[in-house]
Amino acid sequence: MRSTTLVYLFGSLFGLSLAAPTLNGKPVEHNPVSDALNNINSMLGQGQATPTDNIIDRIREDIQLVTATYLPSSPEDAAKTLSQYFATKPTPTNLATDILNTGAQLVAAGLTTKNIGDLINFVDGFVDGPNSMNNVNPRNPSPPVYPKAGPKDAPYSLTEAELRKVIYIPPGFKYGAPGAPNPVVLVPGTGDTGYTTFIGNLIPLLQQNPVADPVWLNIPGYQNGDIQINSEYVAYAINYISGISNKRNVSVAAWSQGSINSQWAFKYWPSTRCKVTDLVAFSPDYHGTIIANFAATPGIPLPPAYLQQEYNSNFVTTLRSNTGDSAYVPTTNIFSSFFDEIVEPQSGIKASGFLLDYARKVGVSNNEVQKVCALQPAGTFYTHEGTLYNPLGYALFLDALKNAGPGKPSRLNLKQVCSTYLTPGLDLADFLLTEQTISTAAASFLLYNPKLLAEPPIKSYARSPIFGPTSYTCPANGNGGGNGGNGGNGGNGGNGGNGGNGGKPPGYGSQPPAYSPPAYNPPAGYGSGSKWPKSY
Repeated sequence: MRSTTLVYLFGSLFGLSLAAPTLNGKPVEHNPVSDALNNINSMLGQGQATPTDNIIDRIREDIQLVTATYLPSSPEDAAKTLSQYFATKPTPTNLATDILNTGAQLVAAGLTTKNIGDLINFVDGFVDGPNSMNNVNPRNPSPPVYPKAGPKDAPYSLTEAELRKVIYIPPGFKYGAPGAPNPVVLVPGTGDTGYTTFIGNLIPLLQQNPVADPVWLNIPGYQNGDIQINSEYVAYAINYISGISNKRNVSVAAWSQGSINSQWAFKYWPSTRCKVTDLVAFSPDYHGTIIANFAATPGIPLPPAYLQQEYNSNFVTTLRSNTGDSAYVPTTNIFSSFFDEIVEPQSGIKASGFLLDYARKVGVSNNEVQKVCALQPAGTFYTHEGTLYNPLGYALFLDALKNAGPGKPSRLNLKQVCSTYLTPGLDLADFLLTEQTISTAAASFLLYNPKLLAEPPIKSYARSPIFGPTSYTCPANGNGGGNGGNGGNGGNGGNGGNGGNGGKPPGYGSQPPAYSPPAYNPPAGYGSGSKWPKSY
């Protein structure tokens, strides 16, 4: 299935043959990359000074001139090319410029598709198979999960049919059969689908090592739309997949915006807290990003999700209010301070990817790869998307699935885990497919409509004291099982070996937590990167 999936994606993406492109580490014919990028930046500047309705269409015409000027020959070659680009990358002035420039430069460096024109056509037309947003999932969950799976759940604005059809369930999914691993829901980031996000990392890794049974979400608009609505898909998927999998608890693996989709879902659809053993978040942005603050400039309308991910936007402020800056389920965060090109700050306890644990004490592990794997290959240069192929990130993902509470570096053989740059089991094609996520985001940015000049208003349920409870008591007959065949994370009254259905998961409601990490007290005068411990 892995080879078929890769051929399918490469065949759709490159449009040359049904095989991956030849990657032979050589320069190719010169093309007007610098001219195209200069024109794009000029038009963005013009848009700020003189608003125009067609600025994005003009940028789209120009960016399609960008094609590859080099083809890497190995993961090491590709990583070196990537780090060289970011070493000279200018400080971003706004998020639109950053996404478009980075996406175009990755194409020019041969780190994604051959040209942006093909990529735009790919994003605009590849809506079938594993990238489908219109899937047919006839199984009904037991018990029903719509319109509400719990009494304190917020109302959905979408129909059940709309919510269900974005869930892609692979043909080999086990539906919680005895002895099968627990399901994991894969949630993408801004500008991507679940398929384009995870086809170069977790999807092939879980095909090789079936420790979890993956499904993924292909959310309409490539996650560029209102994050509040995007989060409805996540909330529904958690309850739905559990309900068609013999009431097994599920894990959630999320990248970028997927982390705040999940946190929003846990907050306003608290029934999901009872169905989730773990959230593992790669490059999360629980506090948004300061780069996005430069995006809301006059004359450049942006996709709603860009505006909502400004540092301290109305959305982020609402999410973090009333203990929303503290985990709702056991959470493992993996992020990179060198160099996340999208989310800043991303270092130390002030990192946007750093989540607290004071409210419910369910267990949180915040892992900056450069600190945990300091001076080792897995602790070197990793982009926003690079955490998805980082070996520490995958090792912590596995550790979280196998144990109560979050993934913990102290349980890992760090000398071995940190000794490679790319997760064992992945190759150059996977590396390039993962780096493709940013170029895909650039293409979907250009295609998405309608774009806005101000973020969408906060939904009425999030302004009501009725919804978003700080604590939530799971029903006595709710899901309490553990990690299926892995024998981990069994809830109180549940069965860690077979994902049984009794009692509450660890740490929820009034139950005492199953895992409580030691309190972390930052040193006096924190702010210097040299003062951070290796993990938090």
